[in-house]
Amino acid sequence: MIVGVDEAGRGPLAGPVVAAAVVLCEEGIDGLDDSKKLSPKKRAALEEQIKAKCRWAVGLCSVEEIDRINILQATLLAMTRAVEALAITPALVMVDGNRLPKWTYQARAVVGGDAIHPCISAASIIAKEHRDRLMVEADREFPGYGWASNKGYGAAIHMEALRRLGPTPLHRRSFAPVAQMVLM
Repeated sequence: MIVGVDEAGRGPLAGPVVAAAVVLCEEGIDGLDDSKKLSPKKRAALEEQIKAKCRWAVGLCSVEEIDRINILQATLLAMTRAVEALAITPALVMVDGNRLPKWTYQARAVVGGDAIHPCISAASIIAKEHRDRLMVEADREFPGYGWASNKGYGAAIHMEALRRLGPTPLHRRSFAPVAQMVLM
């Protein structure tokens, strides 16, 4: 069993980091690509197919964990949680990027892997769609930051709201723009 792993949400100022792990179905899924290259409509359709046909799991790291252990370590922990949630012993885990968690099973980091390996592309789609939904829900709870559209990244509307409204519990206080607002 080959597992593809990718994450979403390393760079935003708010919200969790989400990783997904996917074992593709034997027949594969047509149209897989890096989630950032796909339209929202195409991503949603592919997510539905992946979830219906493949083995998949998601792992998260909370804002509190990100602030406590740093974003890189939180990303690696979210990846570990996603792979462990599959409840299998993989033959190989292929991770998008250049860093790997300390796993006992064979793993390979692949820079740009979400555009090269379909199992990583599938994980990219699952992670992005999952995190995007979380941020749309968070936008309802904390209106004014524009999270339904900017997903917690430092867009102008988000930065203006951060100055005007201050940080929420979903803001990463270890990230410089948020930390600067907390000090003001």
